[in-house]
Amino acid sequence: MCWAGRMMLGTFSILLVLVQAAAACEFGPFPYRATGIVCRMTKPAALLLNQETAQVIQAAFRNAKFPNITGERSMRLLGRVAYGLSNIQVNDLSIQRSEVELKEDKAIHISIKNVTALFKGTLTYGYAGAWFLQLFHSVDFEIESSIDLQLNIDLVCQKDQVAPDASDCYLTFHKLTLHLQGDKQPGWLKQLFTDFISFTLKLVLKREVCKEINAVAQTLTNFILDLAANFVRDKDIIVDISLASDSVIKASYIESHHKGLVLYKNSSSVLSDSVFSPSLLTESRMLYFWLSEHSLSSLAAAAFLDGRLLLNLRGEKLQELFEMEDTEEQRKAVQMIFQGTSYNDSVAKVWSLTQPQISLQPEGTVVRSLVAVEVIILLAGEEPLVSLYMEKEITATIQATYAEKKLILQPVDSSVEIKVFKCTADPSGEDTSIQSFLKNMILVAGIPEVTSSIGSALTSLMNSKRLDLFDIINPEIITRKGYVIVQLDFGFPSHLLLNFLEKSW
Repeated sequence: MCWAGRMMLGTFSILLVLVQAAAACEFGPFPYRATGIVCRMTKPAALLLNQETAQVIQAAFRNAKFPNITGERSMRLLGRVAYGLSNIQVNDLSIQRSEVELKEDKAIHISIKNVTALFKGTLTYGYAGAWFLQLFHSVDFEIESSIDLQLNIDLVCQKDQVAPDASDCYLTFHKLTLHLQGDKQPGWLKQLFTDFISFTLKLVLKREVCKEINAVAQTLTNFILDLAANFVRDKDIIVDISLASDSVIKASYIESHHKGLVLYKNSSSVLSDSVFSPSLLTESRMLYFWLSEHSLSSLAAAAFLDGRLLLNLRGEKLQELFEMEDTEEQRKAVQMIFQGTSYNDSVAKVWSLTQPQISLQPEGTVVRSLVAVEVIILLAGEEPLVSLYMEKEITATIQATYAEKKLILQPVDSSVEIKVFKCTADPSGEDTSIQSFLKNMILVAGIPEVTSSIGSALTSLMNSKRLDLFDIINPEIITRKGYVIVQLDFGFPSHLLLNFLEKSW
């Protein structure tokens, strides 16, 4: 029975740690001031987990290993009777139903109703000192059981992280019947052992079930915390997801609040205030993430400091950009910049000169930055020639979507202002046609290419953290003034949990 509790709690631990709920922590009188990231899991998510429970529990029981049970008792006429139950296995497991209830500001109640299982094993018994004389008998046994399991999970805070406390655990036995086989006249033996073996078995099951539920809760918590820490860390860039305030448990959702500070090497961003309010999130989807403008801006700043805002274009990519149209102006610009060389013998470097400024608005994410572009001609046996260098101030409004396990960034409004322009074929800079062509090319093709590359890079990064293993359903990315909301439904990846627990066993 203990693995039923393991899997039910394990299923919930995945999302409980995801939302990082907490209790009994001191955060001061201003609950949301230091909140950069919020996560809300609603009742529909809990109901989905219940749908997965039966299949997961049955798979877990196939891997279960139960401890041997020993005991002894003094019997009239027979003297001291000792016994042992060994090789205990579970067969024919079924679950009638399971229920989950969120108790407002209290705990999560999980009820597994009418779990029926057939235990099989070997009963070894002896009496009147028979153990020491090696005079003992063995008989196969079966135990029919019908059990209800009630878990009341409190969420406690340990070192600014979540820890589910499942010590409030109850088992109710509706049926526990012993059957003995392999003996010509098992009637008297069954009568002798049924009462006190059943009583002992109940005590052992209650102790082992609740002890293992609490143990697996901590194991899963540590495992998921490690996954979460890995997900929000990439080399020297780390997002601090420690708790910023007490969690909230309502009848319809669980909500947690995190600092969302960005750590880069020895420096950290600072959040003095937050615009979060619980009314900003609804309850119609399974999972919500609220991210502040400060957190996203700090991530962009860290990426800039780490030298990640750099893109190299060559070959076909260059050709697509510079030959997006066939006009006299385009042909002239290509000739002056590439000087008759092949696109394969050239490279265009694009990088940010200043830290990007991020502003979240209803229209999308507005990004402003001073960007440099350099075209270098690379010919064998010759020094690289910088044929074009320009600096431009770019403002772009970008909308984000997530579909088919890919993050897609699409610019919807952009502007370009050239600040510096140097071309070896036009050292005086008097030929404005080149600048006019480049400005148009950047608006029409350059900015979409850069945003597409950033989206692909972020997709690869998230998939390296195993996000693609999750079934994310109809995700929406909604920007508002000062924050962004990601809301989605999901399919629970029970196979990941099973694989982990099988390795843990």
